[in-house]
Amino acid sequence: MMRKQRGTLYCIVVRGELGNRYAADFEGMQIQTKDADTILTGEIIDQPHLFGILNRLKVLGLEILSVQALSEDAHPSTERDRDPSHEP
Repeated sequence: MMRKQRGTLYCIVVRGELGNRYAADFEGMQIQTKDADTILTGEIIDQPHLFGILNRLKVLGLEILSVQALSEDAHPSTERDRDPSHEP
């Protein structure tokens, strides 16, 4: 069976609020604010892509609290296939 290759879903949490004006800097990432922290969630293609995002956060002066690769089951397309009532 041949699988379509895709990146890994990551969740990156930083201290501070990242306004919508920076959304273009993190194209393809979902940006949410919770308890004065910002959560970026999205597909990362490879390590250079990940390091590019982390570097942009550093340049903006945001403290990185966590970087987590999520399981294959957490990939948005997999969640939708399993539970159509789930909304990202």
